[in-house]
Amino acid sequence: MPAVCIFCGSAFGRRQAYRDAAVEVGQLLAERGVTLVYGGGNVGLMGVVADACLAAGGKVVGVIPQSMVERELAHRGLTELHIVGSMHERKALMADRADAFLALPGGFGTFDELFEILTWRQIRIHQKPVGLLNVEGYFDPLLSLADHAVEEGFLRATDRPNLLSATDSTALLNRLLNA
Repeated sequence: MPAVCIFCGSAFGRRQAYRDAAVEVGQLLAERGVTLVYGGGNVGLMGVVADACLAAGGKVVGVIPQSMVERELAHRGLTELHIVGSMHERKALMADRADAFLALPGGFGTFDELFEILTWRQIRIHQKPVGLLNVEGYFDPLLSLADHAVEEGFLRATDRPNLLSATDSTALLNRLLNA
C-alpha cells in the first residue's frame, strides 16, 4: 500500500478553503487505499486531514514527539501512533514511511518539514516526489521565491522541478503517485 506524508498546519488558518482542502485530501487518500503519514497531531489542519481519512475508512500513521504528547496534542484515534524523542526522529520516520510528500498550508513547522525533505531530495537522500497543494494561492510567494532562487543562481534549474504544485488535490495526488 503506498503512503503519502502530509505536512500541514497545527492551526486552521483564516480561510474555510484550507479545511476543505484538508478534508478532500484525507478522503482522496482513503478512497485510493493510500496510507496517510503525518505528524500525529489532533489540532488544526493536521487533525482535519487525519479525521477525514479515518472517517473515509483510510489508514493513518502519526509520528509525534513525546513533548507534544505531554501537551495533549496527540491524536489518539489513529491506526498507528509512533511516539519519538525529537523532531529529528519524527521527520526521519515520516520520510522513511512515505512514498511521496504533500504540503498543505501551514506555518514554520510545515515549512521546516517541506524544506528538509526537498533538501534531502536535492542531495539525493531520496528520490520521492514532493508537492504543494496551492489552496487559494497560499504557496504563490513560496513558488515565486523558488523561481527567484533559480534566477539568482542559488538553486539549480534542474532542481526546481523537484517541487511540484497544483491547485487541484486530485491532480496533485495523481502526479505524486505516478512520479
